Amino acid sequence: MPTLLDFRRRIRSVKNTQQITRAMKFVAAARLRRAQEAALAARPYAKELARVLRSIMSRIEQPEHPLLAQRPEEKILVIVLSGERGLAGAFNSNILRKATELLRANKAKKLSIVPVGKKGRDALRRAGFTFAAEYVDVLARVDFAIARDIAALVTDRYAKEETDSVYIAFSEFKTVMTSNLVVEKLLPVQALPADEESAGERASAQVDYIYEQPKEMLLDKLLPRYIETQVLRAMLESSAAEYAARMTAMESATKNAGEVIEALTLHMNKVRQAAITKEIIEIVSGASSTA
Repeated sequence: MPTLLDFRRRIRSVKNTQQITRAMKFVAAARLRRAQEAALAARPYAKELARVLRSIMSRIEQPEHPLLAQRPEEKILVIVLSGERGLAGAFNSNILRKATELLRANKAKKLSIVPVGKKGRDALRRAGFTFAAEYVDVLARVDFAIARDIAALVTDRYAKEETDSVYIAFSEFKTVMTSNLVVEKLLPVQALPADEESAGERASAQVDYIYEQPKEMLLDKLLPRYIETQVLRAMLESSAAEYAARMTAMESATKNAGEVIEALTLHMNKVRQAAITKEIIEIVSGASSTA
C-alpha cells in the first residue's frame, strides 16, 4: 500500500506536469492569435484571385497552358501538411488518416508525396511511401518563400509530365475547437463547375473586365501565382489549426491534472486519517492494558 510519502511525491509530480501544460497552453494561445489573423487575412486574396482566374479562363475559347493540360491520372503527387510537434490532440492523426485514405484509394497508381511537417514526414516514411521532397520546421512561422518553393516544385513536375495530378491535404482552421480536413486538387487547374458556383460568383465571372495586357498573358502570370497562393493559404490554415489543437489539448491536460491532484489529495487524507486513528487506538489499548 502506498505510504503518505509516496502520495506526496505523486502529487508533486502531477503539479509539475500541470505547470508545464499550463505554460504550453499560454504559448499556444499567443501563437494561435497571430496564426489565426494571418490565415483569415489570406482568405479574401485567395478567393478573389481564384475568381479573377476563372473570369479570364471563361473569356478564352481554348486556353492553353502546361498547368491546364488534362491527362489520365496515372502518376499522382500529394502534398500532406501535418504538425511539427506532438501534444496537439488528434490533429496529426486526423490529417494523416485523411491523406492515407486518398493514397489507399489510388494505390494502384504511381504515388509521390511531399510531406510538410515533421510528424507527417516521420509517419509516412515509416509507411514506406516515396517522397518527391520534404519540408520540416516550416510551419511554426509560415514563410511565403517556402510556399513558393513548394509551388515551383509541383508545377515544374507537372509541366514536365512527371506527374498527372497534384492534391494537397491539410486542416482548415474553423474555430478554436474545430477544424475541417480538406483534400483539394491543385493541378491541373480547373474552372469551378457551374453547379458549385454561387450566384454571386457566376455574376462576377461575367463582369466585363478591361485588361491592359492580353488575356493569354495574364493567364500565364496568374496560374503560377494561383498555385503559390493556394499552397500558402493551406500552410497558414494548417498552422492555425495546429496551434488551436495544441491549446485545446493542453487546456484539457491541465484540467485533468487538477482532477488527478484532487483525487490523490483526497486519498492521501483518507490514508493519513486511517493512520492517525490506528495510532490513537493503539495508545488507548496500551493505556487500558497497563491499567
